[in-house]
Amino acid sequence: MHPVTTERLRLREFVFEDAAFVLRLLNEPSFIANIADRGVRSLADAERYLAEGPMTSYARNGFGLWLVELLDSGEPAGMCGLIRREGLEDADIGYALLPEHWGAGYAREACALTLALGRERFGLDRVVAIVSPGNARSVRVLEHLGFADEGIIRLKDDGEPLQFFGMGLG
Repeated sequence: MHPVTTERLRLREFVFEDAAFVLRLLNEPSFIANIADRGVRSLADAERYLAEGPMTSYARNGFGLWLVELLDSGEPAGMCGLIRREGLEDADIGYALLPEHWGAGYAREACALTLALGRERFGLDRVVAIVSPGNARSVRVLEHLGFADEGIIRLKDDGEPLQFFGMGLG
């Protein structure tokens, strides 16, 4: 995918040179608490995460998690994108920002662009989202975008309960 922009952000595919940023983002306490501990502890782990996660998704689905950069400076702020996840019928939207970029509306802006790409470029008619219970910030982002709360799900029989949201793109 060629980079796409909003007024303030650029979304682009991850490359291996982004490994240092990925290492930092995936080890933020907020990422570990609200998303997961991906076990990324070194640059080599971050490169493996990129290869096995976003880059594999680009090849398989045409989409995946993209790097979110500030348009004016090129500074990496987070990631946002679409994921095909086992246990879900529809693609789900995922996002994470470094804490210093919270509260500026970047999550909503990146997600809105991602949803438009899902509809226009990838032909999706529905996108879902999963949120750890208690992650009120993410719930607010999703509700602002128009997602509806569809209850609680577990992705695995022994998995944690997750809030489940859905939104039609038609």
